[in-house]
Amino acid sequence: MKFCIYGAGAIGGLIGGHLARVGEEVTLIARGPHLAAMRQNGLRVTGHSGDFTVRPHATDDPVEAGPQDYVIVALKAHAVAGVAEKMAPLLGPQTAVVMAVNGVPWWYFHGLEGPHRDRRLSSVDPGDAQWRAIGAERVIGCVVYPAAEIEAPGVVRHVENDRFTFGEPDNNKSERVLALSRAFVAAGFKAPVKTDIRTEIWVKLWGNVAFNPISALTGGTLKGICDDPETRALARAVMTEAEVIANRLGVTMPIPVEKRIDGAASVGEHKTSMLQDFERGRPIELDAIVGAVAELGRLVGQPTPMIDAIYALTRHKARRAGLYPR
Repeated sequence: MKFCIYGAGAIGGLIGGHLARVGEEVTLIARGPHLAAMRQNGLRVTGHSGDFTVRPHATDDPVEAGPQDYVIVALKAHAVAGVAEKMAPLLGPQTAVVMAVNGVPWWYFHGLEGPHRDRRLSSVDPGDAQWRAIGAERVIGCVVYPAAEIEAPGVVRHVENDRFTFGEPDNNKSERVLALSRAFVAAGFKAPVKTDIRTEIWVKLWGNVAFNPISALTGGTLKGICDDPETRALARAVMTEAEVIANRLGVTMPIPVEKRIDGAASVGEHKTSMLQDFERGRPIELDAIVGAVAELGRLVGQPTPMIDAIYALTRHKARRAGLYPR
């Protein structure tokens, strides 16, 4: 099958490298020194999943790739709207688009029964750019669990975890999502297909909406935030607000909030992605992870004072540092 990884950075490079290693036809869309290194030396993957080098097609021009079976979008959430129209050459009549992106997805209400069916979310898709250019009917939902980083241009280090969870927005196990899962399993990943991908999205988001901004504001690790009674209480308050919103949207969390917090603590002295982005001077995924939850709260009539507070504080800090892309 033909796969295009749009955003072949850490996670995208990890996916593309594994798929290329087992013989799939892979195109990597990247830019800058990372792209130049992959063109010259191939893509090297190290760490948790071994050490290997592959030489898939690497480019910054989607026109070179042409229509694909699957386009896997592995960009930061705030970057997708700006490149959505550039994906057009990759999209044939049957192309599926796999959104391997953090936070509340722009397609969340696509085909969802109820009063909010096909509603757009301005916090993650301003101007409906993705809805118009990509099309919600193409989307396969994806929750990303691996951690990876670009160790050097052209080199991706797989830190931990090997699971990607997939699901159709209409909750069916279609042939296209099952084929995607089979390809990922053959490439060495765990790739379950869920019949309720939104619950899986919420379980990951549940921790991110609290721990990401708190860590960005305090510089604390997951263990540090959870072990401190005051920041733990703040995280619990934020997560409690988020859980009520999820419930009003028909999602029931599969574990209690305290168990979810304990799970975060067990990860240890880990810096969240938002804190890492702050420290490295990179724009942060604030709107998709925090702002979108506040928008959903307004939609269902649930006040979000704690979420609003940490959203405002983190946004202010990011603006002062030039790291807020909105």
